[in-house]
Amino acid sequence: MPGVASLRAAQYYAHPRNAFWPIMGALLGAGLDKSYDERTAILLARGIAVWDVVKLCTRRGSLDSAIVDSTVVTNDFDSLLGEFPSIRRIVFNGAKAETSFVRHVAPSVRDVAVRRLPSTSPAHASLSFDRKLDAWRSVAQLLPEISRSSSRDDSNHENDREHDRVDRCHRDSRP
Repeated sequence: MPGVASLRAAQYYAHPRNAFWPIMGALLGAGLDKSYDERTAILLARGIAVWDVVKLCTRRGSLDSAIVDSTVVTNDFDSLLGEFPSIRRIVFNGAKAETSFVRHVAPSVRDVAVRRLPSTSPAHASLSFDRKLDAWRSVAQLLPEISRSSSRDDSNHENDREHDRVDRCHRDSRP
């Protein structure tokens, strides 16, 4: 669930001390020197969509530890994975996202690889930026390189159409 700063800005990871965008900048060129729309476009071009596990919940403040578990309503991953069959992997930004997915979502969705990475939240200060960056680098290494040549085959055109649909879904579900 996005924190207060993200909800106010209608942007994921908007807290100025959250390491997500600096990490994406270091790994993919999607850093804070770009506009939010440019950053999300870079991620989408690399096959990354950002979406919360938790759609609604009761929580005082921004800490995941303050989420009242009995109030959690999750996003519709079954529909997302059905609409976008090319999604092969879900990466969780921290333990709470993974726990919420396993508890509320996993039993009802198709098989998909999952992986938890260290939270980029400033609340997870026990890990340095460099250690977080190293952990997130493992995901960046799995991503395909971008090819924008004019001689793309039909499968690339289909991927472009799917990315366009994911982009529309993403814009419609900003925090």
